Order: sequence, then structure tokens, then C-alpha cells
Amino acid sequence: MTVNVINGFLTDKEKELYWNYALKHSEGKELDALDVKLDGDYADLTYHFNRVPFERIRRITGYLVGTLDRFNDAKKEEEHDRVKHMTKKDL
Repeated sequence: MTVNVINGFLTDKEKELYWNYALKHSEGKELDALDVKLDGDYADLTYHFNRVPFERIRRITGYLVGTLDRFNDAKKEEEHDRVKHMTKKDL
């Protein structure tokens, strides 16, 4: 638990309460750190999340795949021979 306090001081209990609040409001994400900027009666919270690795998925020859390494030779050849469309950006 990393809680960075800006413009003031918080007790460990207050830091824990802010951390738990942040966890509650960031469901599905892995919280790495929390910045608490104190301004009088207000507290601005900035969440810092861990990056979530993801794999690119494409539809190739009717299959959803990330990479071609699991294709057999015939399927690799089918992918090689298919017409690849270009956009203006590719020109």
C-alpha cells in the first residue's frame, strides 16, 4: 500500500481509509499507489493502477487468434495467400 500525501499529513489509519475507499471504487483494477492532495476540507485522489498485460486478438481465416504459431502448415499457407487490404494510411 503506497499512499502519497501532498500538502499535509495523514495518520496511518486515515491512509488506510483512503486506500480502502480507492479499492472500493476501482473494482476490476489492481491499485498500485494513491496520491492524496489535501486542500483545506477537500482531498483530491489520484489513482495509479498496475498495467494489465493483454494479447492482441485478430480474426484470421475465420479464427480468433493471437499469434500464428499454433496454426498448422495448411492454415499458415492460407493466411499467407489471403488478400490483405490497405488503407490510405498504409500508402
